[in-house]
Amino acid sequence: MNWRGWMAFMALGIIWGFPYFFIKVALQEVAPLLLACSRLVLATAILLPIAWRSGALHQLGNHKAAIFAFGLVEFAIPFSLISIGERWISSSVTGILIAMVPLSIVFIQRLFGIRESLGAWRVIGLAMGFLGVAALLGTGSVSGYLGWLGVGCMVIATLCYAIGPLIIERHMQGLDSIGPLAASLAVGSVILLIPALFQLPRSIPSATALVSIAVLGIVCTAAAMLLMFYLVNHAGASRATVITYINPVVATLLGVWVLNEHLGIGGAIAFVMILLGSWLATRGRVARASTREAALGA
Repeated sequence: MNWRGWMAFMALGIIWGFPYFFIKVALQEVAPLLLACSRLVLATAILLPIAWRSGALHQLGNHKAAIFAFGLVEFAIPFSLISIGERWISSSVTGILIAMVPLSIVFIQRLFGIRESLGAWRVIGLAMGFLGVAALLGTGSVSGYLGWLGVGCMVIATLCYAIGPLIIERHMQGLDSIGPLAASLAVGSVILLIPALFQLPRSIPSATALVSIAVLGIVCTAAAMLLMFYLVNHAGASRATVITYINPVVATLLGVWVLNEHLGIGGAIAFVMILLGSWLATRGRVARASTREAALGA
């Protein structure tokens, strides 16, 4: 991977650690569904014209159901649930819980006809990851029924994020990525539009809230997706998945250092267990993908 690839890797790892921080900030003045919809609308306004000009939308006719499903489970549902849940739990805990995505993929991929062997290390990784989650939730990082409701929102969002890539792998192979992405963002925007209109504020939010929304839509969604495409094309999909283990680190540091959120020693240990477990649970799949890419001369 050349220096541009490494720059894209570092930029994306940092950018995708930001959303939970900016969501927390924007939620002080903007309702959750309006926040989620605004983020999607901004990203759609940027990526849809790019996809149209490149001709990537013309090949989507036979994939309408998959695009609708992807827009629902990758954008509309998780963006909404994360915004709702962050009203009751910290942004650092949110970032750590979302780190369960690789673990969730390993568990549910068989429902999509994708079968991969579970060796000893992967089983150990799954067990360690879920023990980490149990430790995180059992060390006082979450309290009260609203806190647990927030955790429930993150668990569902994590499952949605796990289903999204499996939809692509099963139903959208061979498509130019920008086309399905732009169309799915548009689907998510339409789904949330009417509910968001019922949450319009009585006054214009402050500059801080508006900037947070702009960062979420323009940087954390549209620009991040374009960076992801570049990284996959230049470094391979298997290397790009390492981003998953960087994002929650950034989210946790922002929450603790900037928002003064308390994680504690137990939470920090749980965080390490979840990341290590995720890496062990997915290492076999990544290794096989790398071998295949090497055989193809990628």
